[in-house]
Order: sequence, then structure tokens, then C-alpha cells
Amino acid sequence: MPAKLTPSLSDSPPMAIVRWLVFMTVMVGLMVIIGGITRLTESGLSMVEWRPLIGALPPLSEAEWQRVFQLYQTSLEFQEINSDMDMAGFKTIFFWEYFHRLWGRLLGICFFLPLLYFWLRGQIPAGYKLPLTGLLFLGGFQGVVGWWMVTSGLVDNPAVSQYRLASHLSVALIIFAGLVWTAANLRFGRAPLPGGHTLATLGLVGLTILAGAFVAGMDAGLLYNEYPLMGDGLIPYEYGEKGMWDAFENPASAQFHHRWIAVLAVIAVIGLIRKLYKTGQNRLANALGAIVFIQFGLGLTTLLLGVPVWAGALHQTGAVLLLAATLLAAHRLGAAS
Repeated sequence: MPAKLTPSLSDSPPMAIVRWLVFMTVMVGLMVIIGGITRLTESGLSMVEWRPLIGALPPLSEAEWQRVFQLYQTSLEFQEINSDMDMAGFKTIFFWEYFHRLWGRLLGICFFLPLLYFWLRGQIPAGYKLPLTGLLFLGGFQGVVGWWMVTSGLVDNPAVSQYRLASHLSVALIIFAGLVWTAANLRFGRAPLPGGHTLATLGLVGLTILAGAFVAGMDAGLLYNEYPLMGDGLIPYEYGEKGMWDAFENPASAQFHHRWIAVLAVIAVIGLIRKLYKTGQNRLANALGAIVFIQFGLGLTTLLLGVPVWAGALHQTGAVLLLAATLLAAHRLGAAS
């Protein structure tokens, strides 16, 4: 009678690592949503200094509140936009930017300490040390990109650069996608990287989200709060006014592109849903279908209501869920093939 073999990491998925990565995915998703609220509430320039260590603590005394408020009063945003703001108003916008930065610090701790634990215990499966280390360094790099983004609104113009905002979001999406894909590989087995229609669908979903960053960066959602027309036609009369940089510097064009890239993304996702049904993955197909149509509806709601904070936050949440569901669909279809 053959001896009973002891299960090893190669025999079953390392579920502790999978749960940790899923937890980190949720944390990064929440970070994107908190960042969206920070933008929607115009809070991103309330903290005009970057103190990676000491800055983890909020102002704990009236004197410290006065100090940070006086620093804000020297900023262009206060002088040109919020000159009538009092301490109560400042504390409101300070909260969201502080919370956004604090959440980033918590992300770093929650990723680094478990990674170190699993590494020292030799529990990280072969081939996964490099991707996990890469995600750790990307997280640190994201903090630098975030401050680089903030500084764009502290010098010559009291507004964050839409280019830097999109860069900041891009790094967040890369980290998010890396976490989802790595967790799926560990849980379900490695899948080949997507190609063809599946890759195009992922690209369109990601591109729609990034187009939304340019809309947010230029407050383009406050224009043309109607659908599908933009003024007298489908194309706004301002389209093309900025020349070769029009797509990135013309608010009307940015909103136009966000609208129609989103439509293409929905059509592409419907094709992905059909593939899921054909491979018998009905639950994932149903979930992806519900998410994509709810997200499209949230986009219309946000636009038609003039971008209230609650609608914008829900729209950002829908974007995170849609990206996660599309990534899982791509992984499962790749594994099935």
C-alpha cells in the first residue's frame, strides 16, 4: 500500500496568501474610491506639505491646526479660490486628503508585514516572490507619484494637473490589476495573459477609467449635463479647438471621449459575457453583466445630475468593481482555453 503523501503548497492553493491578496485588493479599491471623493470635494490641495512619517498623525492641538491652516492660506488655491474659507471649512477638506494619505500608509503596512511573514516562513510559492516584490515597490512609487501630483497645484496653477492625476490613477489601476491577477493565479491556477478580444476589452475598460480621470481633472463633468447630445449635436462645437492636445486639454472633448469609449467598453464586455456563458461560467457572466449595466447607469446619473459627490463616488466604485470583474473573466476564460 503506497505511503500517504503530505500535502504541500504545490498540492493546494496557499489560501492564507490568497485571502491576504483579496484583502489588499479591497483596500486598494477603497483607496481609489477615497481618492475620487477627495477629488470631488476639492480637498486634494488642503495639505501643502509632505511628511511621510510625522504626517501620519493629524493635528492634535489648536496650535497645530492653526499652523497647517496658515500653511494652506499661503497656497494659490486659498488665495484665488477659497479666500473666504474659515477653520471649519478647512477641517472638512483637510479630512479627506489626510484620510487618503493615511489609507495609503495603512496599505503599505498591510502589504509589507504579511509579505515579510510569508517570505520568512518560506510559504510563498515558486515564481511569486518577484511579482509580490514588484507590487510592494509599485506601492511605494505610488506615494511619490501622489505627491508629484499634488505639487502641480501648489506652484503656478491652483489645480492639479490632469496628466498627473491620470498618472496617479494609472499606477493605482496597475497595482489593483496585479493583485487581482496574482490572487486568481494562486486560487485557480496560472492562466495565460489575455489576448485578442479579451485583451481589447480590458484595454477599453481601463481606457474608460483613465478618460474619466481627464474628465475629473478638468471638471469636464460640469459641462453638457445631457445625453446623448452635447449641445446641438453628438459632438460638442468646441471639439478640436486645442489642436493635437485637444483630447487631453479640452474639457468638452474629454467628456465626449469618456462617453463613447464607455459605450465601446460596454459592447466589448457584452462579448466577454457571451464567452463566459459558452464556457459554462454563468454566475460570473451574470455578475459581470449586472456590474457593467449598473456602472453605465451610474455614469449617466452622475452626468445628468451635474456630478454630485455621492453619485461620483458610486460611479468610481462601479469602475473598480467592473475592472475586477473583467479581470476575473479574462482569467477564467484564459484558464478554460
